Amino acid sequence: MTRMLSPHTTCPGCRAEVYLDELVKGRCPLCGCTLEDFEEPVQDMEELIERCDFSWLVFNYFVFKRFDELGVSPLRIMELIAGYEDSCLSEPGHGIDTRFDLEAKLKLTDRIRPKTCSQCGKLFFRGGKKLVSGDLNRPGVTVSYSCTGC
Repeated sequence: MTRMLSPHTTCPGCRAEVYLDELVKGRCPLCGCTLEDFEEPVQDMEELIERCDFSWLVFNYFVFKRFDELGVSPLRIMELIAGYEDSCLSEPGHGIDTRFDLEAKLKLTDRIRPKTCSQCGKLFFRGGKKLVSGDLNRPGVTVSYSCTGC
C-alpha cells in the first residue's frame, strides 16, 4: 500500500513508470534517461509551444536582423521583442504600444559624413548619438542624430 502512495513519474525515454526513490543519480534505472529536465508541468510546456510557433520565430528573426544592421545593441533588440511579445500575450485585443526609441552604434559611414542634430539643428562631424525610432506597426524607421552638446 505504501508503494502506491510513493511519488512516481513516467520516464520520457522508455515510457515506463518509475518511482522517484529508485532513480540512480537522477536517471531512470531502465534506460538511463535523465528525469530532472522533464519534471516541468505539462501546462507550461503547452504555453511554450504556443509562443514559439513558426510565425513568432520568423518575426523575431527579421526584427532582430533589421535592428542589428542599424547598429542597435542585441540586448536592447531582445528587450524590445520580449516586451512586444509579453504585451501581445497579456492583453489580446487591446491597443498595444509598439513605438520604440533605441540608441544605435555609429557605423563608419555615419562617423564620416556630416550630421545635423535633431534637437538643436547644429551641423557636426564628430561624436554624437544615433537614434533609431519608429513603430513596429508601420514600415520603416526614422534615424536621427544628436550632438554631444544636447
